[in-house]
Amino acid sequence: MPDIRNILQRNLDAVQQHITAAAARAGRPPDAVRLVAVTKTVGPDIVRVLRDLGVTEFAENRVEGAREKIEAAPAPACWHMIGPVQRRKARDVVALFDTVDSIDRLEVAAALQRRCEEQNRHLRALVEVNVSGEASKHGFAPESLDDVLAAIADLDRLHIEGLMTMAPFDAPEEVLRAVFGRLRELAQSHHLPEISMGMSDDYAVAVEEGSTQVRIGRALFEGI
Repeated sequence: MPDIRNILQRNLDAVQQHITAAAARAGRPPDAVRLVAVTKTVGPDIVRVLRDLGVTEFAENRVEGAREKIEAAPAPACWHMIGPVQRRKARDVVALFDTVDSIDRLEVAAALQRRCEEQNRHLRALVEVNVSGEASKHGFAPESLDDVLAAIADLDRLHIEGLMTMAPFDAPEEVLRAVFGRLRELAQSHHLPEISMGMSDDYAVAVEEGSTQVRIGRALFEGI
C-alpha cells in the first residue's frame, strides 16, 4: 500500500518548486503565487493530509460531496468553488464556500447576492472570462467585462477580487501565453489583484504570465 503522506509531500514539493522556478523566470517572488489544491478526485482523508502538510487553500467544482471535505479542513483553510454555479445550489454554495471563482452569468451573481443576504454573509468572488472564445468554455466574453463588472458592483455582498480563465486543453505554448497574457491585461486594466489561471498541465506558463493562484489537482495526486 502506498505511503500516502510521503507521495503527497513529494508531489507538493515538486509543484512548489515549479512555481518558484517559473516565478523566478518572470522576475516575480514565489510568494506572489498561491497554490489552490483541487480535491474533486480525492476524499476527506487526503484533504486532511494536505492540510497537515501546510496546504491552506482548496477547491471543489460541485456542491455534492464538498461538505465532508470542508469539514476535514475547516477555517482558517479557504475553500474555493471553481465549477459553474447552478442558481438552485446558490444557498449551499454561500453556506459552504469562502470564495466563488467562477461567476459566469449575471443571474448567478444575483442569486449569490440573495443567498448572502438571507444568511447574513459576504462572499469573495472572481469573474470567469472566456478568453479563448471556445464554445465549450464558461465565462463572459472579454469585450463584455466593463458592463459585467459595473452590474456586479451594485451587489454589495459580493466582493470581486479578480478574474479567472481556463486555457484550451493541449494548446501550444504560444496559445497559452496569448490567453494568459490577455487575462492579466484585463485584470490590470480593471485594477483587480487576483488572476486565477493555470492547472496541472500549464501552470508554469500561467505563473510566467502573471497568475496569482494556480488550481492544481492531478499533479498533486499522481501515484496515489
